[in-house]
Amino acid sequence: MNKKIDKSDAEWRAELTPEQYRVCREKGTEPAFTGRYHAFKEKGVYRCGCCGESLFASDAKFDSGTGWPSFWQAADPEAVATEEDVSHGMRRTEVHCRSCGAHLGHLFPDGPRPTGLRYCINSVSLAFEPEGP
Repeated sequence: MNKKIDKSDAEWRAELTPEQYRVCREKGTEPAFTGRYHAFKEKGVYRCGCCGESLFASDAKFDSGTGWPSFWQAADPEAVATEEDVSHGMRRTEVHCRSCGAHLGHLFPDGPRPTGLRYCINSVSLAFEPEGP
């Protein structure tokens, strides 16, 4: 996909649940251990909950113990973008969908090999597509 999606605030509000809007469009965070995908183990693809862009594969998911779905790499490095986030008195790297700009979560340098990365992603930012039969 990787095509830029440009929608008005009103369009996003009409399409998303209030929680999706708060997290994805206002850069919120869902509480730890509450999201539907934090302990989810099915095989398939995690897509952007706002635009459907393929973001993460289940074979890159791992249990980080943090309470959010964690991945050691993106399915396609071009599908996600990062920027510095200095909110809440911290310096972090924000991860967002390159296609629609949805806030997904944050990237940390404490993940497993081979990348050493931990994409810490809000479940509400994702939509899961199971592997075919």
